[in-house]
Amino acid sequence: MGTHHHDSPPRSGARPLFPSTFYAVLFVTYVGVFINQGILVRASQSQKKYNYNTVAVVFLTECTKFIMAISIYLANHDVSSLIRGIRSNPKLFLLYFVPSGLYCVYNNLAFVSLVNFDPTTYYILLQLRMVVTGIMYECVFRRRLTPMQWISLILITIGCLIKNASAFLPQTSTSTFSLSNLFSPSIFCIAIQIFCSCFAGVYTEFLVKDTGADVHLMIQNVFMYVDSIICNFVGILIFPSGDAESAKTFFTHPLDTFSRILLDPLVFTVMLNNAVCGIITSLFLKNFNSILKIFASALEMVITAVVCWILFRIPIDSFTVISIFIVSLATYIYSKNPMSSLPPKHSKTVTTNARKWPASEEVSVEDTKKLLEV
Repeated sequence: MGTHHHDSPPRSGARPLFPSTFYAVLFVTYVGVFINQGILVRASQSQKKYNYNTVAVVFLTECTKFIMAISIYLANHDVSSLIRGIRSNPKLFLLYFVPSGLYCVYNNLAFVSLVNFDPTTYYILLQLRMVVTGIMYECVFRRRLTPMQWISLILITIGCLIKNASAFLPQTSTSTFSLSNLFSPSIFCIAIQIFCSCFAGVYTEFLVKDTGADVHLMIQNVFMYVDSIICNFVGILIFPSGDAESAKTFFTHPLDTFSRILLDPLVFTVMLNNAVCGIITSLFLKNFNSILKIFASALEMVITAVVCWILFRIPIDSFTVISIFIVSLATYIYSKNPMSSLPPKHSKTVTTNARKWPASEEVSVEDTKKLLEV
């Protein structure tokens, strides 16, 4: 901070994607924990089914995130400070119901969509989230992506579509996609999911960097996870069409269900790693942005494909190879023209209105350490 002096702000691509080792480590850690999650979930399957209660795992994951957030905060603060932070920000607590509720709707609609589409086609259609995220990011933060950033965004969308393009081949017997699907109610469910996912992600970043910029990140996480637990309970009651058997067992035999999960090393690791994913995601959004998160997700997908080929001998077809090339190219283009991260609105680097940050400014490592105190 304070080492760059320009009469006018430099272009958004003037600074490197990772200004310091701290940023590079955070990015690699984010990608790594999500790749690990994909591998763990795959390893926990038995003949493409789960032998554990998925509803209970989701609930315990949110509880674990809650405990982690409180533990990280109390490592540098006392309990009275935590209570004051929670009691003095009721508005922020309520605002976090927005992303929590949207994620809950997204997760429950996934069951509906997977009835109407095979998994491959379903994930292909969801890749439209990338372009929609770019549009929502521009609207929420009032920042324009450059032409090169849009090119890289479109390229990475194409790369992800190609990853599962075999669904459109006639010989793919499992594919249920046809042009008629584009005009059916089923596509409306996908559209709602895309909106929920994109807006929830961008809005969470907005809360972290704007509305809740003066609130410790771990207190914000506490709000997010408590709201998520509440929304998931409501979701189980409203959407019984999901994993109905798991939901029923969750309510009728909770202690037995929880103990079976906690005593199974692999399932427990799935839950624990997923909780770490949540904490790392909040750090990612604090220091980076939703656009870079898109590229991280695409890298997760192609790297997971390679790792699963090595570990589980899941074949890599020509579409995956082409996808890896396009995703790599798109990531390279973006790395040369990155969207700089937005600083918190109370940062000393900010000299304009909180919702109109200079494109050249980023969150410094010192500011991050001070904000998180970890």
